[in-house]
Amino acid sequence: MGDTLRATLRARRQRLCERVAAPVLLWSGCAPARNFSANRYPHRASSHFLYFAGLPLNDAVVRLEGGRLELFLDDETPAGALWHGARPTRDEFAAAIGADAAYPLDALPARSPDAATIAVQDARSLQQQCQILGREVAPAHAPDGPDRELAAAIVALRLVHDAEAIAALRESAAITIAAHRAGMAVTPTARTEAEVRAAIERVILAGDATLAYTSIVTVRGEVLHNGSYGNAIAPGDLLLADVGAEIASGWASDVTRTWPVSGCFSPTQRAIYDVVLAAHDAAIAAARPGVEYRELHVLAARILAAGLVDLGILKGHPETLVERDAHALFFPHGVGHLLGLDVHDMEDLGDLAGYAPGRERSDRFGLGFLRLDRLLQAGNAVTIEPGFYQVPALLKDPRRREQYADAINWERLADFRDVRGIRIEDEVLITTTGCEVLTAELPTAAEAIERLVGSAGAV
Repeated sequence: MGDTLRATLRARRQRLCERVAAPVLLWSGCAPARNFSANRYPHRASSHFLYFAGLPLNDAVVRLEGGRLELFLDDETPAGALWHGARPTRDEFAAAIGADAAYPLDALPARSPDAATIAVQDARSLQQQCQILGREVAPAHAPDGPDRELAAAIVALRLVHDAEAIAALRESAAITIAAHRAGMAVTPTARTEAEVRAAIERVILAGDATLAYTSIVTVRGEVLHNGSYGNAIAPGDLLLADVGAEIASGWASDVTRTWPVSGCFSPTQRAIYDVVLAAHDAAIAAARPGVEYRELHVLAARILAAGLVDLGILKGHPETLVERDAHALFFPHGVGHLLGLDVHDMEDLGDLAGYAPGRERSDRFGLGFLRLDRLLQAGNAVTIEPGFYQVPALLKDPRRREQYADAINWERLADFRDVRGIRIEDEVLITTTGCEVLTAELPTAAEAIERLVGSAGAV
């Protein structure tokens, strides 16, 4: 860890202490067991711990007060060193992160009175939190008392990325772009979704990164979070790949591309793809400081509705259709979310991060899944990811069919049966004058996508 990162960590800790007077304890968490105690899942430290400590330590706690940081961590045991190799000592870790002091974990109770915290995900660490603090610790999505004050302060800091964070986001984006290109390259010769997934994830693993979330690589793009990979792929299919890398420091990437297995979109696929791309491009063009993220969602919905009207799928005026939420039959989710140390940044805190104070989720069909409802400001990192899906659970719902009977031309929709799902997703950094697409090196134009896939098939 270099001097620049240590200085960044100190600055983050100082800004937190300016907002929170009480001492703060943040747990890294522990790697949970898969099926027996010695066989554990890979450890992923709490993002709140990582933001201030910078290293993905297992079973560690940091205490922050008055700009000072104390690290609580046990040194490796002889048995641990035997099986896992020697690791730096507690004092060496403390020096690396710029801690002011370091202690074993059994010294933590004496330094815990009146501390605020954020609940961690694993049960063992949560139990430890409650025992050491001598109180119930509310779930992270519903903090109360001093914990809620701490959560609000952390949200305010993590919403606006500093230079170190932006550099890390660029690093994870670069790996992800290369991974998607690899997936496109192998598609013409692949037989199953799993083979394409393997090509994509190989690049991520070779980049000394891991997955920011479970990959979606599927010909069943209408299943929004499809996590299976056994389907055969064939010419005529569209393959939707929603895959992102997470680098060792925890910073995430999140990108989706949809491409034709054959290397060439059918006329109906191309028509819908261009509609989704127009919504994607319009939302990005409008992203800048002072713009409500909700307005980007509504703008994308209007562009999508207008395109579907032009294709004869929807009937009516686009603005009226969006007001009625008719577009949500094909675009049911929000246009994106925050991005940072979490792929859906800080969503462990529920809507405390995604929704500005005083705002609540809408109960409208077209707005209920919006994950972000804030005024954009420079330093925010968000995704823009409109889509079109033919989800049977929505399109065959008798209530929805009756509600939108006058808005949908079902016979015309049947002409687009080879379009099960299309999503186009990029990462966007809000700048002082507008925005920067961090993943712009991965093309979105249909012709460019066809060239990337088709050229591989021609070799």
